[in-house]
Amino acid sequence: MTQQEYSSNIQKLTKMAYHYYVLDDPIATDSQYDELYHQVLNFERQNPILISPNSPTQRVGGTPLESFSKNSHIERMWSLEDVFNQAEMQEWCERIYKSYPHSHFTCSPKFDGASLNLLYRDGILVSATTRGDGIVGELVTSNARTIQSIPLSIDYKGEIEIRGEVVIAKDDFEKINNERLEQNLSLFANPRNAAAGSLRQLDSKITAQRKLRFMPWGIGAGLSQFGSFYEALQKITDFGFAPVPFLTHCEGSDDIMQMYKILISKRDDYPIMLDGMVIMLDEIEIQQRLGWTIKAPRFACAFKFPAVEKSSKILDITLQVGRTGIITPVAELEPVEIEGAMIARATLHNFSEIERKDIRINDEVIIIRSGDVIPKIIKPITALRDGTQIPITKPTHCPVCRQELLIEEIFIKCQNLSCEARVIESIIHFASKKALNIDGLGEKIVIQLFENGLIQSILDIYALEESQLLALEGWKEKRAKNLIVAIQNTIGVELWRFINALGIEHIGEGASKRLAQSFGRDTFSADFQQILGLDGFGEEMAYSLVEFNHANKELIAKLLEIISPKIEQIKLDSGHIFYGKSIVLTGTLNKPRDEIVEMLESKGAKISSSVSKKTDFVIYGEKAGSKLEKAQNLGVKTLSEEEFMACMQES
Repeated sequence: MTQQEYSSNIQKLTKMAYHYYVLDDPIATDSQYDELYHQVLNFERQNPILISPNSPTQRVGGTPLESFSKNSHIERMWSLEDVFNQAEMQEWCERIYKSYPHSHFTCSPKFDGASLNLLYRDGILVSATTRGDGIVGELVTSNARTIQSIPLSIDYKGEIEIRGEVVIAKDDFEKINNERLEQNLSLFANPRNAAAGSLRQLDSKITAQRKLRFMPWGIGAGLSQFGSFYEALQKITDFGFAPVPFLTHCEGSDDIMQMYKILISKRDDYPIMLDGMVIMLDEIEIQQRLGWTIKAPRFACAFKFPAVEKSSKILDITLQVGRTGIITPVAELEPVEIEGAMIARATLHNFSEIERKDIRINDEVIIIRSGDVIPKIIKPITALRDGTQIPITKPTHCPVCRQELLIEEIFIKCQNLSCEARVIESIIHFASKKALNIDGLGEKIVIQLFENGLIQSILDIYALEESQLLALEGWKEKRAKNLIVAIQNTIGVELWRFINALGIEHIGEGASKRLAQSFGRDTFSADFQQILGLDGFGEEMAYSLVEFNHANKELIAKLLEIISPKIEQIKLDSGHIFYGKSIVLTGTLNKPRDEIVEMLESKGAKISSSVSKKTDFVIYGEKAGSKLEKAQNLGVKTLSEEEFMACMQES
């Protein structure tokens, strides 16, 4: 074989592979391809210095890597804003029409896989990078070269980023999982996870075996060379990539909706998983003018498909304790596959929802993957009940610490601050600005201290030593000393701050101040009727405080001994216009809301979150909504922020 014949045979193999892997329209048998492939391979073994980088033999993978290096995208890979129904889609279009009334759009399928950015320089593939955080991803060039539908070279001068989704067809996914089952390997949950895992294999030879496909959907650097996004996607096909299926140029929202319905109808039968449709403003110059928000482009969105429904049986209920102590019931299900994912658990949110929907153990229930991700139980199929169903009862004690639970109409909560399930959140709140304001003890530090065994409860904060902090990664003497000083500075803090820092359900800053003024340290021994007797305190607040004091009696006593909070007696002007009044704030205010609350509370006002007949004033800012409307309907006095400030100055 001459060098010229060798180059000609590479072109033939590339054409055969393109028709086989990209167009699904083979022009040669497997044996014909294999015979020509081995002729090329034999020539390369005899002439290693003449090996072409475009040869199909260069797709088999090389030496395994120890890790992936990081690589920056030239143009950021943005996430898309999601819309979920026709009204939201039309609203999104109207935002564009407001500035550009003659805009057109390009619609294409949203593939469910792993995003990849391919960089070509003067026609040669030089790098392949995963999405990462949109700015920097992992360099997976060796693996990308094994994917037959990614051209190793294209007819383009200059620099261009071709973007798309690495996917696995549904049938290929089944074959891979069957092979893994025979090899006693863990199974992939769905084609998307299989594609992402295969793309990030350190051994590119494994990637080469996975039958990955690259489905293009856009251009990063180089897009400005085109006038129309529709034309740009067609040009990608001319480069040798797979044609974008169902690519459609749409005049307006009616055309978009029609295309969406077509894609929905094709969804189940299409060989690759789809989870929506991408809507892109077609005029690239206008794209640049519209620009981006912090998170997403203003000129594109993802019109997500409706969640997929299946049914399964509830086998049992387990209880999860969140960091704030909220108990969430979780249904353990007979595993069911929804869009390639095996679902075995689903949240029931709260026990009020269980009662409302009359969900029982052993019920057959309808499940959806909300947003195609989170499994959610919609309703029981009561017609299938056979007498074995068991009502789900509310728990009375925490499944983790066994303390008695606070049971309310909707939420059930563990009040024990020492409960392992909620200790981290309780410490974070305890140290926060509106609580004890411990500078330097934010969320990340709390988690670091907890994971290193230095704090397991709020009390442990006051046992921290400088030497312990210096032994941790990232700590130096000044930082450690500052934290110890900040902790010591909480000694003698105002009592209301201490009460607020405990994170008692329904007891916020305003209620903490009233408790401190009314009871002082006796706040922690006050009975239900005493608390209920306070102006503005309802049964939920009183019950919550009593239960909290009972669950944390020893902890509160020890903290009071260490911190020794002080009680500030505030003299209030009983003749002030806002003294003793119930006030609701709503809308966007010019002054910080906390500052306005402080001003009102200093005059003896009570801040409420909802409007009722008992509300005395509603103070409103811009974009005030339903609260202002309700106040006007009820005849409640309303004040603009300017009128409120005038009242404060007059008083």
